[in-house]
Amino acid sequence: MTNPSARPDVVRIDHVSKSFVVRTDNTIKDRVLNGMKARRHRRVHVALDDLSLSIQAGTTVGLLGANGSGKSTLLKLIGGILAPDSGEVLIRGRVAALLELGAGFHPELSGRENVYLNAALLGLSRQETDERFDEIVAFSGIGEFIDSEVKFYSSGMYMRLAFAVAVHTDPDILLVDEVLAVGDEAFQRKCMDKIRSFQQEGRTIIIVSHAASQIAELCDQTFVLRDGKVAFEGNAQGGLGVLRDILEHGRTEHGAGESDEKKPPALSVKAVTTHDADGAPATHFAQGDPLTLRLAVAATQQVSDWTIGFGIDTPTGLMVLGTSSDRLERPLEPLAAGDTRDVEFRIRTVHLGVGEYFINARVNDLGRSDSNILWQGALFHVEGSESTVGTVVAEVEFATKG
Repeated sequence: MTNPSARPDVVRIDHVSKSFVVRTDNTIKDRVLNGMKARRHRRVHVALDDLSLSIQAGTTVGLLGANGSGKSTLLKLIGGILAPDSGEVLIRGRVAALLELGAGFHPELSGRENVYLNAALLGLSRQETDERFDEIVAFSGIGEFIDSEVKFYSSGMYMRLAFAVAVHTDPDILLVDEVLAVGDEAFQRKCMDKIRSFQQEGRTIIIVSHAASQIAELCDQTFVLRDGKVAFEGNAQGGLGVLRDILEHGRTEHGAGESDEKKPPALSVKAVTTHDADGAPATHFAQGDPLTLRLAVAATQQVSDWTIGFGIDTPTGLMVLGTSSDRLERPLEPLAAGDTRDVEFRIRTVHLGVGEYFINARVNDLGRSDSNILWQGALFHVEGSESTVGTVVAEVEFATKG
């Protein structure tokens, strides 16, 4: 990867603060009834608190932190979507941002019209978009639907087209917020290949991702945010280690299996448990045993379209296995407000090396383009032969010849 010490700064955040007013009286009726007491139903959330950092050209940077630490707010400030309350955000070069599902798309316009609209928002002229249009559509893989209104697109089609437009605007700085896992496996490989080509071309990439394996693979620098401040600056492994410490502290302080969010989301994972072949709770498994993961989901509002998945990580943050209901092509029934649901992922045979593993669970509310992650919801141990090391187990024979 590029040596950052020989490069100029392309992003400089200088003593930046950003706050939001959060209301607890959400309906007009509540606000009318509260009247003069409205201030009691408002609180100020400080997303970024006198934060300073700089990012050099040609680096791939991971922004890490627990939910509510300020990562997405910082990315929106860099992208020019938000303005700071105080301090300066200095940017050098063209920025392309992939921050929210279908951001910049108009649902009543066709995919073709939205390509031109989104490209214009990202700084391309009509002629430049004409020249790149066929390449954009080919990259997105939705050619037969390009003249359909995007309100009929699936969430994956939305994001594939948005990603295709963004990476073909010739950006100096690419901002990516939790979108590298969109689409099928082939499209994900295409996205990763494009990211790597940007790295080789010396472009700057800033990524927010909860996938430790992506951060470890792509990033040569990380910033870990905590309560709107920089808690760590350094390489990827160091940043993932600090993030693990923060998450583990929060898990033990508030109780294992609790979410970081103060206000319950519409859909959340409440608990993760591990079970043996008989369905009994268990935390120790032998190599070759079956393992069942049970995820408890709760809805505070009606949810019509959702998916759920899990990732198994080593203590260093390396993901060794992950999947989801949509990857397994298992549609889920809608949930009403107040509903709870248990789902199970059954691993027929554990082929993991000896050691301990954390389970992270994620549920996606596709209708609201929202997600909830339960970090380190469960911990389990694998026991067995120590004739090999690593995260996978295999029978290895040794022989000499001659």
